[in-house]
Amino acid sequence: MAVRPASLARPAPVAGRPFTLRGLLEREGVFSWLMLGPGVAFLLAFVAYPFFYGISLSLQDRPVTRPGVFVGLANFAALTHDAVFWQVTRNTFVYTIVTTILKLVGGMALALVMNQTFRGKNLARAFVLLPFIVPTVLSTIAWMWILDPTFSVVNWLLVHGGVITSGFSWLGNASLAMVSIIVVNTWRGVPFYGITLLAGLQTISPDLHEAAAIDGASARQRFVYVTLPILKPVVIIVTMFSVIFTFSDFQLVYALTNGGPANATNIFAIYAFNLGMLGGQLGLGAAVALSMLPALALLIVALTLYLRRD
Repeated sequence: MAVRPASLARPAPVAGRPFTLRGLLEREGVFSWLMLGPGVAFLLAFVAYPFFYGISLSLQDRPVTRPGVFVGLANFAALTHDAVFWQVTRNTFVYTIVTTILKLVGGMALALVMNQTFRGKNLARAFVLLPFIVPTVLSTIAWMWILDPTFSVVNWLLVHGGVITSGFSWLGNASLAMVSIIVVNTWRGVPFYGITLLAGLQTISPDLHEAAAIDGASARQRFVYVTLPILKPVVIIVTMFSVIFTFSDFQLVYALTNGGPANATNIFAIYAFNLGMLGGQLGLGAAVALSMLPALALLIVALTLYLRRD
């Protein structure tokens, strides 16, 4: 007797879930994009658009008084023959390199001190942040009084201490002006380094230092072979951010010296602003501003590759 295979019953159709706003929001992809949307829109409006518009301006002869004319790389070629541009480049690199080294050393020392246990530690940590919290222009105006050739408290201390016979013009002398803006930038940036490195020090287990001390390692050896290797990723990240902020610094230098005297403290941001806004050459100013990108890009790529290798 032949047996026929049993026919498989088809499942009854299931009614689809009705389309509702709550059901849409419960979808992971939709919810993720809703959370990312405001941030992406902000970046597109205030970062991406100005960046690409700046590239467009740098390729044009664009005075304020008339529409731009496409000139290709002519603005960048003109900068290569501009003696002031090369002086600005040198000033920017000196300003960035020296201040970064000073802030790293000062911030590391500050972090090591604040990592110790002492009375009033929390209050000290709060006061350390004051230079970084105070608005840049406000603190810079205070430094203008401190460095004023007539009323300078620095000159008063040096004269009454017998170090010098007459006061210096700190912001009127080419060499002293560069030293002055480096000191002010370092004073403002050390708290950022100190607090960030302190956060990294808090993650290091005391057991590692105790084990190294038991093995006979001195304080210097514990710092070099235990603290620094663990702290290296934090140091690289904070240095990267500091270099970017210092390389494109504007407020501090503009308020103190406006690039003077005789372009001694003129840096990329100041020179680009003076050419584009005050001089009316928008295309040339945009070209100066974009000239800092290759150096910053190379630095970021190098530090990122070094960090990934470690």
